[in-house]
Amino acid sequence: MTDTIDDNQPVRTRWETIRPWVSLACRLGLAAVLITAAVTKYPPALSIQAVEAYDLFPTEVARLIGYTLPLFELALALLLLLGLATRYVGAVGAILMVVFIAGIVSAMARGLSIDCGCFGGGGQIDPGETTYGLSIARDVAFGAMGAFIAIWPRSPFALDRVLGLYR
Repeated sequence: MTDTIDDNQPVRTRWETIRPWVSLACRLGLAAVLITAAVTKYPPALSIQAVEAYDLFPTEVARLIGYTLPLFELALALLLLLGLATRYVGAVGAILMVVFIAGIVSAMARGLSIDCGCFGGGGQIDPGETTYGLSIARDVAFGAMGAFIAIWPRSPFALDRVLGLYR
């Protein structure tokens, strides 16, 4: 909501002033998370092992996901860093976190004792070493960052702004 001053010029509210900076922080934060997640999944054997541990896909599909997921995460991170297609990338990032949460909940519900493989590793672990609740809470926070970006994509230092892509 904006107020007006005597000469009918709009006055920005505090929220309108900080919102682009919060969006920038979410862009950079989610990009950093995605880069870290992608880099720690190399070599691809680690990523494949993590995907196979969920026991959700046939071996060939799990291998395909294992090879391509880090590349997808890097692509999303690059777009976030550049601020290009920001709204859409934020939405895809949020959806990706929901998919990760669904996988973790599935593993937990089926009694699997695995490392989520979110930041490298993955595979079978001792039942007392699982951190499903922490992994879900973390992904909820990352998903919220993506949702914030999708709802309020305008931020400083974004190519969207330079290219006039905001609507």
